[in-house]
Amino acid sequence: MEAGKRAKKMKKYMIVLALTMMTAAMLTLGGCNDGKSPVTNPDGMKKVASRSVEREVAYTDESEREEVLARASSKDGLCVIETHSTYYDVVLDYEKGTPAQVGAAYAEAILKARPDYEEILEPYLYENIQSAFGGRNIPYESLEKRILTLTSAIPEEYREEVESFAKALSKGEEGYAENGKLSFVEVLTMQLIPDALRPTACSALSLWGSKTVTGDRISLRNLEWNIGSTNAMTEVHAVTHMKKGDGSMTMISMLGLLDVITAINDDGVMLGILDVGSKHSLPFTYEGKKCYTFEARYALEHFRTAREAGEFLVGESGDFTWCNNLFVTDAKDAFCCENATAEVAAAGQAKSVLRGADSELLEGLSWDCPDSFCVVNSFATKGNQDGFSGEPANSNRWMKYTTYVKEKEQFSVADVKGIMAHEIVDQYEVINVHNHGTVHTVIVDYRTGKIHVSFTKGSCAEDVPRYIDVGSYH
Repeated sequence: MEAGKRAKKMKKYMIVLALTMMTAAMLTLGGCNDGKSPVTNPDGMKKVASRSVEREVAYTDESEREEVLARASSKDGLCVIETHSTYYDVVLDYEKGTPAQVGAAYAEAILKARPDYEEILEPYLYENIQSAFGGRNIPYESLEKRILTLTSAIPEEYREEVESFAKALSKGEEGYAENGKLSFVEVLTMQLIPDALRPTACSALSLWGSKTVTGDRISLRNLEWNIGSTNAMTEVHAVTHMKKGDGSMTMISMLGLLDVITAINDDGVMLGILDVGSKHSLPFTYEGKKCYTFEARYALEHFRTAREAGEFLVGESGDFTWCNNLFVTDAKDAFCCENATAEVAAAGQAKSVLRGADSELLEGLSWDCPDSFCVVNSFATKGNQDGFSGEPANSNRWMKYTTYVKEKEQFSVADVKGIMAHEIVDQYEVINVHNHGTVHTVIVDYRTGKIHVSFTKGSCAEDVPRYIDVGSYH
């Protein structure tokens, strides 16, 4: 009876939302106020690859390569950083050094490539801390205990690397103090923002088979994060290549971060983190917990398929600090690890499950697009925690992805790029898929192995994003 009421309520909500979306498509709000955004045309917008951007989108399956502007290396050569105009290309060589040596080498090279690294990152770190604690007086002693406890739970080789990195970067600085320098515990805190403080929203899409021109899979992951009041995150984009034999991978993240936000291993297993949380808040628990971002890294280093990695991470999920979605794909499959913490599961609020394209969805929720798979910041499997009803951010983006996927019978890489060029980005009155919080968009073409990335520069993403070829996962 109760389920039927909820289904009717959701159906009614979806209808209202659909009408809202039709209205939203007619909005002509400005861009990022940078003088470079395309101008909207209220008298008749072009329906090319865009709904509300007047500029015609002309993508191809290829992306440009950026030239190397500068190069920095640690003395031992275990870390090499090449500076590009938009991002830093980092190579960490674990085949020639221990994790601790690589961590120290990374810190050394960063301070050469970006001498103002601490000045950029420290204010951003404190903005995240203030946000996590609601702007109240911060219990720094308790926060330090939280960070050190979670750090001790990181798999040993990663912990050695992270602690060595923090020690080399901090140069003896200790404790929390906003002094323009990064202390040992502040560097550790930066590594654990998703696990100890939480990130923001994200989304992901995978297309394959009859839905792509080649029949091969194309996966997209859009990262939304707190960019920072001084745009700190968009100053330090990084593509980090971890050379580790069969455990090698490429991470799309930020300079100095060693956990997984978006990454793909040499076998083509791609993983992206998405926050979920508990709809009915429970006290935060970190004692006896694991850092899911480092467990994700472990999965990419030790498993060769998306299914194996997904099953492992779902199995570990009870020990995570937050409920989360993990988008996991390879050339064959696409999954979402709907990860519920042990406390949330015990309270009957959610369950951990590996959702696939054939999984039954929540009552009232539909995805009638064959050979495609979508993830937003809510569980979607039937019987799981419902983060769609009464949550416009999730419902709206889910429906917009549905609309975009139905626009074409088959998608090329160029068409998938165009999905992120539908709407004016800086619309605070409208819930967008590609919005002012977007930090990067990653597209993996499983036919060629190429990784295409759009990096946000400045205060918000461009309405028509520019994609860069950052190499391949092979």
